[in-house]
Amino acid sequence: MSQPAKLPKLRLATVWLAGCSGCHMSFLDLDEWLIELAPRIEMVFSPIASDTKTYPEDVDVALVEGGVGNSDNLALIHQVRQRTRLLVSFGDCAITANVPGLRNPLAGPAAVLDRSYLELADGSAQWPHAPGLVPELLERVLPVHELVPVDLFLPGCPPPAERIRAVLEALLRGEQPLMEGAEMIRFG
Repeated sequence: MSQPAKLPKLRLATVWLAGCSGCHMSFLDLDEWLIELAPRIEMVFSPIASDTKTYPEDVDVALVEGGVGNSDNLALIHQVRQRTRLLVSFGDCAITANVPGLRNPLAGPAAVLDRSYLELADGSAQWPHAPGLVPELLERVLPVHELVPVDLFLPGCPPPAERIRAVLEALLRGEQPLMEGAEMIRFG
């Protein structure tokens, strides 16, 4: 009697761009299901589960949280797209720029930096100038799909754990998640 073929582990990444980490916290709200998930995935990149600093090759699924707000975000999202089979815009900031995008109506990055480092300073008012200290801000915070193709949109601020689980369960079965009905597509 032959054993059923064992499915390969899903190579999963989670990425945190310009956002609050609420989507990652909602991922952790999967609670006990994370124990069931663990043997079925290989977490290859994540701010919550690995020390890996370099985005790896051959990622099956990436959950990308946050908008693209600076030069580091921009470089990383292009690398993620190039090295990932299925890219998921994970949460409202990745889909619409949401809260990080509130700076978009301002007069560009200089206005944001002036407010943060000069107007609100407590004694040492100066912009940070050391190379690599603060990534260069983009003119606007952009949703992920404005820069790279996105395969799946997972809305919510943050998406509830049940919605995240439904998406991951479908992907683990090799199916495209059905993103329909209020429980799966509600923003906010």
